Amino acid sequence: MHEPSAANIEKMWAYARKYAEKSGSSLHPDRAVTETVVTGLARHIEQVGKPLCPCNFYPDPAAEAKQRRWICACDEMQKYKYCHCLLFVRSDGLPITEYLPEDHEGRDAYGITKDEHPEKGRAMAKVLGRHEEPSSRD
Repeated sequence: MHEPSAANIEKMWAYARKYAEKSGSSLHPDRAVTETVVTGLARHIEQVGKPLCPCNFYPDPAAEAKQRRWICACDEMQKYKYCHCLLFVRSDGLPITEYLPEDHEGRDAYGITKDEHPEKGRAMAKVLGRHEEPSSRD
């Protein structure tokens, strides 16, 4: 497996830092975890043109990138503030699970872990919530 370019690795480090701040999460406190995920994202930029989540197996990575569901920050991160790669976590290194559906594997594995910064992140959930609110004309 080839190493991605230094430019793409730096690009993904910058993205990860910025997104962690924006979403109210932290990068994993074990730098090796963060480096592994960042390198995988950079590798996918070179392979399929998008930072596709490196923590899943894709029979066809290019087709998966077109669906956008697993492009970082993935749908689960944007909706539930849950990163199964453990790139975006709480300050103690645990993933945020409080917004996950009850039957989600993340809750089974980690229990309910509270969001340290509920005022940040979850952009997709907020947008979906606005679309699901009943109209004030009722």
